[in-house]
Amino acid sequence: MTEPVKGPASYFPSIEKKYGRPIAHWTELIRSSPLTRHGELVTWLKTEHGLGHGHANALVAHTLAEPGA
Repeated sequence: MTEPVKGPASYFPSIEKKYGRPIAHWTELIRSSPLTRHGELVTWLKTEHGLGHGHANALVAHTLAEPGA
């Protein structure tokens, strides 16, 4: 029996379905941004890329939590 996905990654299937791009696209976009603060990145994804707040927040939280971020 597998554990259900929790945390920011639980949003990933709906993000890929809604925006038609793989998660790797979004994480690379976040990493390449000159912005570094969580709130700034969330706002940027919402205004420049049309993501909803929850999806943008999940992507930023996951990306910034990666080792070496």
